[in-house]
Amino acid sequence: MSKEQFQIDNTDGPVLTRAWVLHPDIKSDHLRRNAALSLAEAVSLANALSELDVIGSDAVRLPKPHAGMLFGSGKIKELHDVFEEAEIDLVLIDGKVTPVQQRNLEKGWGVKVLDRTGLILEIFSERAATREGVLQVEMAALTYQRTRLVRAWTHLERQRGGLGFVGGPGETQIESDRRAIDDQLVRLRRQLDKVVKTRALHRAARKKVPYPIVALVGYTNAGKSTLFNYLTGADVMVEDMLFATLDPTMRRWIMDDGPEVILSDTVGFISDLPTELVASFRATLEEVLAADVICHVRDISHPESEEQARDVREIMKVLGVDAERPTFEVWNKLDALDDEAAEAVKTRAARNEMVYATSALSGAGTQVLMEAIAEALQGALITEDLTLSFAKGRERAWLFSSEVVLEETQTDEGFVVTVRWSGRQKAEYKAL
Repeated sequence: MSKEQFQIDNTDGPVLTRAWVLHPDIKSDHLRRNAALSLAEAVSLANALSELDVIGSDAVRLPKPHAGMLFGSGKIKELHDVFEEAEIDLVLIDGKVTPVQQRNLEKGWGVKVLDRTGLILEIFSERAATREGVLQVEMAALTYQRTRLVRAWTHLERQRGGLGFVGGPGETQIESDRRAIDDQLVRLRRQLDKVVKTRALHRAARKKVPYPIVALVGYTNAGKSTLFNYLTGADVMVEDMLFATLDPTMRRWIMDDGPEVILSDTVGFISDLPTELVASFRATLEEVLAADVICHVRDISHPESEEQARDVREIMKVLGVDAERPTFEVWNKLDALDDEAAEAVKTRAARNEMVYATSALSGAGTQVLMEAIAEALQGALITEDLTLSFAKGRERAWLFSSEVVLEETQTDEGFVVTVRWSGRQKAEYKAL
């Protein structure tokens, strides 16, 4: 078991919660990843919370999870002694923990227990800066909290209401709590709908300006924000930290010898991203759905870069990003590799038409990437003639409002309109 020094910082400042990170390495899970790397990621997640002081961490091997306690009784006792000696306040478990398991572990250890989903929600709650981000985190947290309502405490067993003589027994506290959460979710959803409508208006306004959209997506800490800053000259926060970027950022990007575009930096993905967050952040990630070109940024120096890429592709599939959208893989962080490994990565990337090796830190490889994006965007614009009858006034108005019309000629039957548009704009026109 790895232990860090059990020392207390005596300098003035906020009192930090002393935390210990556990990664259950379950042998029966055939899809499990390298335990050491998974534990390191979990520790990084914990360190992303400013109020935590990670005292120690451990990967615990399990043949299979125990239904009621997750770990066996012997391991529970062993860990209890470790936590007591280290004066631990919070145990973070890198995986799913059922409400019953959470209750039993808290009783057995005498500390607060939080699972991976709860931890990610805490991080998002701390980082959310925009009104939309705050609302989405609150909704995700309430959805998660709703699943935690188990008959674990005395107050949940109490009966409220009448004596049961009229109208049946009163509702239990757990039912009241659940109903209160549902009511709050309805209120938050209404507020979020208003924010989403505002974002939709902004998106509609952008469509009137003929700027294509390039979206950066990828696993958290892959270097998206560093690449975003390098390309646009922006000053988006960049830290070696998971989920350093939470709210989406968009900037005008004038490419050398290429079109003027809107570049979008999005929240990083992660393995086992809570389903509550995928649903809640769908609105934020709509910028990806509207993108003409997607750049999937990968940390090619990470030992599990391929597994991370698979997670990103899966989440994009869940979000509804169509497979035909032009997508470049950006193998980033060449600077984190030694010269020999970097050359090998460049050679592998050169063999793949849609793959580009870069270092967003030094700018290496970014010029070739920009040329490829420019070529893809130019190729994405096509010119064609449309024949519209006089009855298709709505369609004609849409073409002009989207500023894709190059020329129009009136005929006896209607109009012949010459347009230059992207495949995305053509699909939107057909959906009218």
